[in-house]
Amino acid sequence: MAGLPVWATPEIVLGGFATGSAAAGGPLAPFEEEAARRAGVPATRAALFAHALTEEGLGTLGELLDSGRYEAALPEETALLTVAWLLRAGDVETAAALVTELQPYAHLIRFLPRPADRPAAAPGAIHRRTVGEVAARLNARRASPAIEAQREALAVWRPFEDELLAYWLRHPLDVAEAPHGGAPDHPTRATPAEDGRGDRPAAGAPDHRDEAADLLARYGELASSHPLCGRHRDPKANPAILRRAVEDRAAGRPVSPRLAGLVCHAVASMVAKRGLPGSPAHTALRRAQAHQAEAPSHHRIAALVADRLAGLDQRAGTADIESPVVPVTAVEAAATGLPAGTAVPARLRQAVGSSLSAPLDTLVERGLVPSAEVLATLVPQTVAETAAQRFTDPALRTLAAATYRAFRNRRSLLLLNLQRQVRVDELPWVRAVARHGTDRHAAERAREASAAALRRIAELAVSAFPGTPLPNPLVRELAQLARQADLTAPFVEELAADIFMGVFTPKFLDAAGTAAELLDGSPYARYYGIDCAAVRSLAVGPRSEGGTRRGGPSRGPGPTAAEAFGLTCAERARVETVARPGNWSRPAANGTVIEQAQILTTHNLAVLVRHVGIAPAPGWEALARACFVTVCRLVARVQGHPRPLGTVKDAAYAWRQMLFHLSLCPPGRQAAVVEWVATETARQPSHVADRLGPAVAGLRLVASGGGFGPDGTVPGTSARRFLGWSVDGHWMS
Repeated sequence: MAGLPVWATPEIVLGGFATGSAAAGGPLAPFEEEAARRAGVPATRAALFAHALTEEGLGTLGELLDSGRYEAALPEETALLTVAWLLRAGDVETAAALVTELQPYAHLIRFLPRPADRPAAAPGAIHRRTVGEVAARLNARRASPAIEAQREALAVWRPFEDELLAYWLRHPLDVAEAPHGGAPDHPTRATPAEDGRGDRPAAGAPDHRDEAADLLARYGELASSHPLCGRHRDPKANPAILRRAVEDRAAGRPVSPRLAGLVCHAVASMVAKRGLPGSPAHTALRRAQAHQAEAPSHHRIAALVADRLAGLDQRAGTADIESPVVPVTAVEAAATGLPAGTAVPARLRQAVGSSLSAPLDTLVERGLVPSAEVLATLVPQTVAETAAQRFTDPALRTLAAATYRAFRNRRSLLLLNLQRQVRVDELPWVRAVARHGTDRHAAERAREASAAALRRIAELAVSAFPGTPLPNPLVRELAQLARQADLTAPFVEELAADIFMGVFTPKFLDAAGTAAELLDGSPYARYYGIDCAAVRSLAVGPRSEGGTRRGGPSRGPGPTAAEAFGLTCAERARVETVARPGNWSRPAANGTVIEQAQILTTHNLAVLVRHVGIAPAPGWEALARACFVTVCRLVARVQGHPRPLGTVKDAAYAWRQMLFHLSLCPPGRQAAVVEWVATETARQPSHVADRLGPAVAGLRLVASGGGFGPDGTVPGTSARRFLGWSVDGHWMS
């Protein structure tokens, strides 16, 4: 990123690697070209930046501030709006300093906002997708080749197959054509009396030939105009067999013995499968298939639903997701050709449902948030609004919320040596307005709103997705809410084993100290063999007898407390000291050490309970049981999995969360939950029960007061401590 400021949003490619370019750089966006045309300036970013600082340019920015009709895809796109707000607020000095900081990059980076048709949606409601995004997806739907081929088969080729079959039932093979030279014992056999026509013409008679020729001509027309379905061209299929024999009839040739045998078999099997054409069963089947073929294509219905959405705010969600998916009205039927009363398919209803604008809990309850990862993408909408509440000026509130939402569009960057990406409050234009537009009462309201949002979102994540670790993007949002609420809560991220360098930041030790205080003497601590007193001592002691210091780089005789925490995790993982140069390159060994850090910190669960005060509505016992259900579901996937270790690791995470929730249950209920786990394990398929057996045996052992040996086993028993990472293969896989 040489030549760019630290606050510039880097362009990130797959894997978390920076390209060296600014995400807000590159060719001019269409709205920038239009802005240059309207202003009458050269189509360059430097010219646009200079024009924005003129009286005309500042007037345009002021109109956008007042109307709120702008949007920002990246945080840089609110920088010039911030300059305009500062000037309007009379803080010329801060505005000038901000311009001075931005000016050197004006030719590279886009600082203009994007004009929008409507102001941003009102705060308080969350949506997974905007109406515009849903409409675009609906309009992009195309006819499915497979479904259209099926529709053609039902509407065209099945009736034609009936015509072929009816031909052979009316004009069966005669004795000369029958297999082995005898009269065929087959539905094509008919006596003159049965035929009802007295003396019947011979098989090759002219009227038979004409009818056969008509059938072949009809087949040629159908094949040329309906090319989607190819079954009729399969030489081994019954329709093709009957058609080849018709070709012989039309040409006046006798049907060969081999083909005649195939015809007899084809006619018999078709009649046996569906009945005679015209029979009640056959008629009912074809009527149902015709009805299915006449059903309108989903892509046509999707286009209609997209038209219904066109009148709504395309930049926001919608509170009404029912009106766009009502059955086709008579007026719409006349305009589109769709049958009136046609119901909107479930898949399309689900697509429209993803634009529902409602409180976050409502979205989760309705199943519109299927995972903690999806939840993490929605939380910034809430965090943006709570962050903006500290400002009293409405225009500045809208601007602050837009900046935060845009900031969360930044992609994660792969960093080493405990480096971190810039925070939103470190952006120059965010710092510039930090002391403006607020008062004591507004700041207090913002703190209370942030604390309430933090507790609500955390409870939602823990209760809605039991057994799932909090993903890093969600952890970042929770940490931001904690900062806004002035809470000291050491949230920790999940570290990547492939780039881990054996060092933890001090917040990991703080989180471990919090967990040790909460879980001392609990089943969790006993199961994982945690010396809670030692962890607390390490976390709170400014310096131990061995020279351990609280934090900062190690310059004295002993390691810092954070370094000592890393050594403790390595010892618990039974691997060599990972802080040794070069040792951090072993992902499996690194993973075992990181897992021990997650065990000691509970990966934020203890912090949420102790610092945030969460109390999930289902209760700890219900959550423990739900986590075990997740464990069983994941372990069931191990059977036959070519690469099972990732699934085993996820199951171990869920197991750890189960133990945490179990430890917060009243002591009288803990034994009941353990016995329930054993009972549920016995009810699982054998491959699941066998894999979980050692883990459950270990759980029951710990519940009865026992413990594991240093290697996580108990001599003479099958009990094993369930961990996710292993350097030499996992016993569960």
